[in-house]
Amino acid sequence: MSDSTSLSNAGQPPLRVLLIEDSALIRRSLVEAIDASGVLHVAAYADSSDEAIALLTDETFDAVIVDLQLKHGSGVPVLAYLQREGLIERTFAAVLTNHALPAYRERCEQYGVRHFYDKSFEFDRVIDALHDYAYARSQGQPPRA
Repeated sequence: MSDSTSLSNAGQPPLRVLLIEDSALIRRSLVEAIDASGVLHVAAYADSSDEAIALLTDETFDAVIVDLQLKHGSGVPVLAYLQREGLIERTFAAVLTNHALPAYRERCEQYGVRHFYDKSFEFDRVIDALHDYAYARSQGQPPRA
């Protein structure tokens, strides 16, 4: 875990995370890891891109974690929505996928995604990156989404 594990909320509500993941097992693991520090909270989850886009339309999130391969479709429309709506620059957007091929990474970068992780090998890195983002925000630094 990074230096940001010593984060404190300083009376601020936790950052709201939208988790787009269709595997209940992985979703539970991510929710547990994200919510553990108290500075981040999985405020909602979706298991399809349509559901995720509906949530993004109705609610505000500080961070979005997207799986590319979903039971019903792909997470790519979510990335396109974030870019089209100008959310990609002010929202922490990460892809956590089992399909971590260079072509997928490049495609995600075209949508402005700076955080791309392989579920099999980099599961903890997405949590560390989220904490780094939360720490920067808590310090009044412009966080690099």
